[in-house]
Amino acid sequence: MSYCRQEGKDRIIFATKEDHETPSSAELVADDPDDPYEEQGLILPNGDINWNCPCLGGMASGPCGEQFKSAFSCFHYSTEEIKGSDCVDQFRAMQECMQKYPDLYPQEDENEEKSSKDLEAASVEASPAKEEKGSS
Repeated sequence: MSYCRQEGKDRIIFATKEDHETPSSAELVADDPDDPYEEQGLILPNGDINWNCPCLGGMASGPCGEQFKSAFSCFHYSTEEIKGSDCVDQFRAMQECMQKYPDLYPQEDENEEKSSKDLEAASVEASPAKEEKGSS
């Protein structure tokens, strides 16, 4: 025997095996490709950019959203031999905007920068030592 009970904001439904034996009478509605709430991915079926795609991480909104959209659109629709080579000005404008908001768009982490410099220094120091050993 199935039954339902309410606990606070939650509704708990107990169903029996018999409840699940009868086929569902629910009707499915065909997907609407223009539904703004349906996750379509980055590129919509019509080829446009889906600025609401979570994959953009909110870059299309915020203080540099317009610059991001301009640069990203330019790259997406670029027909140059080297894709996006005609978009340098748009990407430069986006970068300049992002530099004005370092809290929202952090630059390379100082620790990462430091460790990459340490690695470069270590490889430079190691190179002459190998040459000295080989020349003896």
